[in-house]
Amino acid sequence: MNIVDSSGWLSFFADDPFAKHFLSPLQDIQSLIVPTIIIYEVIKVVLRESGSDEAVQVIAAMQKGKLVDLTAKLAVDASQISLQCKLPMADSIILTTARYCNATIWTQDVHFANIPGVNYFKK
Repeated sequence: MNIVDSSGWLSFFADDPFAKHFLSPLQDIQSLIVPTIIIYEVIKVVLRESGSDEAVQVIAAMQKGKLVDLTAKLAVDASQISLQCKLPMADSIILTTARYCNATIWTQDVHFANIPGVNYFKK
């Protein structure tokens, strides 16, 4: 199972030089987990930079994976992980979701750089 962090989705949609790192997990739809917090982060950027027409297409692409909503239990566990790993809110939710789903995180976010179960690609 795989989770592509917001940074990976944005690289993919921008078709920037780092997008190559995320092609494999994004093409494996059967193994793709999409925490809803990542949809929020990606759509916020797309709306700001490209507008609502592009955002509709991005939402459709992201919903091809298995969506995982933020539940009360996930939120409580994420708050503990946030304190333990010194992660921002969204990152702790993503990490907790990955642990629940036994998924690998694919990212360019330096907050994840030294965490087991993460494929980190330096920008």
